[in-house]
Amino acid sequence: MSLPKTLAEDVARNLVMVARLIDEDPEEAYAYSRIALRLASRVAAVREAAGFAAYATQKYAEALAEFRAARRMTGSVDLWPVMADCERGLGRPERAMAMAGDPEVQKLDKAGQVEMRLVAAGARRDMGQIDAAIVTLQSSELASNSVQPWTPRLRYAYADALLEAGREDEAREWFGKALEADKDGSTDASDRLAELDGVEFVDVLGDDDDDAADEVAPRAEDRSDAREDEDDEDEDDVDLDGPADGSAKA
Repeated sequence: MSLPKTLAEDVARNLVMVARLIDEDPEEAYAYSRIALRLASRVAAVREAAGFAAYATQKYAEALAEFRAARRMTGSVDLWPVMADCERGLGRPERAMAMAGDPEVQKLDKAGQVEMRLVAAGARRDMGQIDAAIVTLQSSELASNSVQPWTPRLRYAYADALLEAGREDEAREWFGKALEADKDGSTDASDRLAELDGVEFVDVLGDDDDDAADEVAPRAEDRSDAREDEDDEDEDDVDLDGPADGSAKA
């Protein structure tokens, strides 16, 4: 659907702000998405952006409605995994699992299929089926030594599932593999490894700052003692140098 030039520019500006803010300030991104939605609700890209903004703020029912609208407009299956994850967010993991078995999954590209696998494993965990979640994640993509954009998250999810199942040694190995592939820091694999190894980080600089503050600013009682000493010295000076009333000598 085409829009008048001025309206299209207004919509585009709001969509740019959604993309810019969705990671660092999801609530603000959501506000911009609502403006774009009011301006152009019949544009598929607007409905999709509104869906992702709602998803980022955990408004899963709203996100699902927007994703469904975008899919009706385009006929694309690309949003299938995130739609399934919205079902999880709404407390309906069984629906997410049903979507994982639908024919639409076969139409997804490799990245979409991996994403669907991650969602399905999450749904299994939601239902308390941890062993089934582990099996769901076991795939050629997980076994591959090739690093793809999805590799860190896939390895991380596998490690996390192993840890929940009590398989700590294997979990440590796969957190390490996730860290190796995670060049952009998209996961907290390094923190999870440190936690498993019992490593604690001490804020040494923070302690030094506290000590320095103590040296620069004495405690209240110390300041009080100092003032009392100064008062005593002043009284002694008055007795030695002249009358207490400060009058001049005769």
